Amino acid sequence: MPVDRHSAREPIAASACRAIGLAALLLALAVVPDAVAQQRPAPAPLPGGQRPSPNAFGTVIELSPRPGVSLRAAAFAPDQSPRGAAILFVGGPGKMTIPDRPAPGWQTQETSNFLARTRELFRKAGLFVAVVDAPSDQSQGLINGFRLGAAHATDIAALIGEVRRRAPDVSVWLVGTSRGSISAAAVAARLAERGGPDGIVLTSSVTRPGGGTMRDTVLDAELPVVRVPALVVYHRADGCELSPALDAGSLLGKLSKAPRKEILLLDGGSPPRSPPCEPAAPHGFLGIEEQAVGAIVDWMFKG
Repeated sequence: MPVDRHSAREPIAASACRAIGLAALLLALAVVPDAVAQQRPAPAPLPGGQRPSPNAFGTVIELSPRPGVSLRAAAFAPDQSPRGAAILFVGGPGKMTIPDRPAPGWQTQETSNFLARTRELFRKAGLFVAVVDAPSDQSQGLINGFRLGAAHATDIAALIGEVRRRAPDVSVWLVGTSRGSISAAAVAARLAERGGPDGIVLTSSVTRPGGGTMRDTVLDAELPVVRVPALVVYHRADGCELSPALDAGSLLGKLSKAPRKEILLLDGGSPPRSPPCEPAAPHGFLGIEEQAVGAIVDWMFKG
């Protein structure tokens, strides 16, 4: 490297100062990366100031349960070894459009489906949680009686098997809400002999037919065939004309072979902020989500 002869003739004191300055600069550069890293923002806190658990970020289960058909579910593991597992079925047409990396804030608004927005409560209660989407061959969702059919049962049987693989040696429950209860009940009936769940929970279940492509109800499932524990949950003030709480008795009565069954009626919550059959209302247990999930999980493991 060429020498700057002019600077080489500078007094020794000046050279020493220059060396000290260079050392200080190098030290500063060594420190800066750590300082920058410390200034990077941490993950945004959840309501109440708590940081989300890494497991609050979901992973995606991709299955091919039937030839040419794919099925996707968002899976959320508890922080400890799971004490159970829950496959959650949302209402309406059942389409979730699950992203590749479900974040803690995905589907958690009060206008989101009751089960989708409370999945973290199930996870924190020690359950391995899977939120299931409509399969690829049902682009319009689970309509025209699909929830009652053999293809749906085949799809969910594959998902139950995968959940058992990921959360071995624990009970697997199907939990449905609104029209999602049709799925939970119908699948449990069709898989009663083999490959089915260990229990079902039916919340805000649709017992009266709607219109158009969604005229099926939970009462259309072969309920007398179900041979696993069954919990029926309603909000007393559910104003949805398709899911009145007064139908809970007839629904439970048809589950004649369930070895353990019970009706759970809840009260209270926040004033409705949506139409009666939508989530931000008693139909979606608005304002009593923790009470509802807590009671469901307690019942799952009390018997």
